[in-house]
Amino acid sequence: MKRVPTLCPSCDHTLQVKRLACEHCGTEVEGMYPLPPLASLSAEDQAFILEFVKASGSLKDMAALMKVSYPTVRNRLDEVIDRLQAAALSSPASDSTP
Repeated sequence: MKRVPTLCPSCDHTLQVKRLACEHCGTEVEGMYPLPPLASLSAEDQAFILEFVKASGSLKDMAALMKVSYPTVRNRLDEVIDRLQAAALSSPASDSTP
């Protein structure tokens, strides 16, 4: 599956969404919308977060699912949290309203 690009291939700055379209009715919305911090994560980190949410945030369940120790899952989660915090700090300021 192709990932949404998050960095400009020319200057390496963070990309923003400029246009959204509805395939059903053809409506288009234009503006400058920052990508969510989760989009900046690798596909592997995104899959980890998806499984973590599906496990209701249970590190114990994640350890069993991944067949690793609880501390290993905790460390992995801490690493992903650090990457998300770094992405949030480096992304353009965004309006908190949807």
